[in-house]
Amino acid sequence: MSHRKLPFVNRDISWLSFNERVLQEAEDPNVPLLERLRFLAINSSNRDEFFRVRVATIRRMEKFDRRGEQILGINPGKLIKEIQRKVISEQVRFENIYQAILEELSKQNIQIVDETRLTKLQGDFVRKYFKDKVQPFLVPIMVSSAPKFPYLKDKSIYLAIKFFSKKKKKHETYSILEIPTDVVSRFLVLPADKNHTRIILLDDVIRYCIDEIFPVVDYDVAKGYTIKITRDAELDFDADASKSWMEKVEKSVKQRKKGAPVRLTYDQEIPKDLLGFILRKIKLRKSEHLTPGGRYHNFKDFIQFPNVGGVHLSYRPIQSLEHPDFKGQRSLLQVIEQKDVLLSYPYHSFSRIIDLLREASIDPQVQSIYITLYRAAINSSVINALVNAIRNGKQVTAVLELQARFDEETNISHASRLQEEGAQVIFGVPGLKVHSKLFLITKKEKGKLTQFAYIGTGNFNEQTAKLYTDHALLTTDVRITREVERLFAFYKDNYKIGHYKHLIVSPFNTRKRFLKLIDQEIAHVKEGKPAWIILKMNSLFDREMIEKLYEAGRAGVKIWLIVRGICSLVPGLPGIGDNIRVTSIVDRFLEHSRIFVFCNNGEEQYYLSSGDWMYRNLDYRSEVAVPIYDPRLQQQLVKYLEIQLNDNVKARLIDEELSNTHFKNDSKKQHRSQWEIYDWLRRQSNDATDNVQAEVDKS
Repeated sequence: MSHRKLPFVNRDISWLSFNERVLQEAEDPNVPLLERLRFLAINSSNRDEFFRVRVATIRRMEKFDRRGEQILGINPGKLIKEIQRKVISEQVRFENIYQAILEELSKQNIQIVDETRLTKLQGDFVRKYFKDKVQPFLVPIMVSSAPKFPYLKDKSIYLAIKFFSKKKKKHETYSILEIPTDVVSRFLVLPADKNHTRIILLDDVIRYCIDEIFPVVDYDVAKGYTIKITRDAELDFDADASKSWMEKVEKSVKQRKKGAPVRLTYDQEIPKDLLGFILRKIKLRKSEHLTPGGRYHNFKDFIQFPNVGGVHLSYRPIQSLEHPDFKGQRSLLQVIEQKDVLLSYPYHSFSRIIDLLREASIDPQVQSIYITLYRAAINSSVINALVNAIRNGKQVTAVLELQARFDEETNISHASRLQEEGAQVIFGVPGLKVHSKLFLITKKEKGKLTQFAYIGTGNFNEQTAKLYTDHALLTTDVRITREVERLFAFYKDNYKIGHYKHLIVSPFNTRKRFLKLIDQEIAHVKEGKPAWIILKMNSLFDREMIEKLYEAGRAGVKIWLIVRGICSLVPGLPGIGDNIRVTSIVDRFLEHSRIFVFCNNGEEQYYLSSGDWMYRNLDYRSEVAVPIYDPRLQQQLVKYLEIQLNDNVKARLIDEELSNTHFKNDSKKQHRSQWEIYDWLRRQSNDATDNVQAEVDKS
């Protein structure tokens, strides 16, 4: 069947559909109110990054005419217009949801007030706060008379101010003022008033005190309107051979901050003359560059909205669980030497990985630690543990990816620190992003070498590990550890590609191996044998893999997909996707793990992977999928997937219309997978505690 006849959803349209699922959480009355605000913040932040990366890329494609259309599968200009139509429609819905949340908060005696609704006492409080905390950071520019229009920074918000004067009707006076959210909180909680909590945004604090900022300007009324510019975030590297790779990335990151504007978001109440003035100055004219919105922008700040009101307004905090295999154990290395361990974040505590690295750093028998670093926390405990290992005489090698988008500066800082301490830092592989999640600890005891491997689906980042669902295998299985060592040899000397029988490694054999595994299921179903596939990933976009799944579905292979984000495959279509079901789970935690299971005629094959099924992950990145051989761990993954496939609360059906309807099954009981997984793992952890206590009582 030709490409044209096979249904294939554009990746950008599919991504917008995913972001709509995030908006659904903000709209859901069953979600706690403050969490609904935070889902609005996530939706807004997602959209900003989408414009900075994808829309900026599509605009570049417009310059390449037919070539751009071949790459995107659609005319770039038409795609931009379709994106703009959907974004503006979503923005209207966004504002309606925000207003509905405000009404619900008001019923809880929590109000977000603007500068027109302050009592005298509150006004005095706001003015003092403004003078003490805000005014020192303000830099107003009188743009109507300044010789040069100020550079508007990406990710920042500004007040565009118009001064109205009865005396000077023909002369327009404007000012631009950056709202300093990088140094002052976006939210100010006002003094309590009869058990009512009132909060004012920094934008409105400035509006209230605007007369303090412009004492010499002759005006009767001044009004400020929030604007925000989004810039192209693509990195451009110079060809100066005398510069190191780190220097080139550092320079490119600085240049990114001055990228071409791709969108202006503005308060739709802004006067036409002021908006026109700004557009002329920043040279944005096309309507598809403009997004009218409400009074406030940079909604990402609402992730930090104050925790006010009762506990019922937020999700109940969860206590990270101790993995049952680690309960009561002093040495984690000894545990892993005895058996494979499967961790599931954020349910299991990531702190045990920090403990493991710390143990390795002081163990006299440990010789070396090799690790890949893609996104680490700013104040990273992982980096601290590696530094500690170096100071204890261990050989530490870090494969650090400088091109982790929007984390480049953090990674440059980590690289400099590790190098200063004496680590060998390898800056990826030319032409490939190193996206694998690995470490390898080598220990020599009584003349015997033992290697401990970690292969995971998520980053070594203790902050995101509290929010992202991921899995990690810890093992001393030589079939795995030898190939992990082989991969680190490739990172060090790129000509040493190596042979991988157990690991599936991009870009060397991932596409070929997974196509073969799907073909295996097709062959089995044709022979009358059981045949099914379960795939969980973040994004499914690669055309060849999708065509192979269509082929398998047509042959009769049952396929269940759990895809959080982009899904270009269309399930359920007669004659093409009859046997394929796709759901997407959006809930409190970000679904991030990749799990692939193949029936294999009853001898199931299980894999965890760092990469999705997208062109870049299969062909242009270094990714690793690891087989799970231990039957105990296989059963854990089966249980995990069964719970997720049965979710009828937070799972949405992916269909041709991108309708995002909630999945319903025959169960009369509600199944919310993230909660059920936590309860299941908590019971396991508690059972382990009881067993440990029983052993103590015996002794």
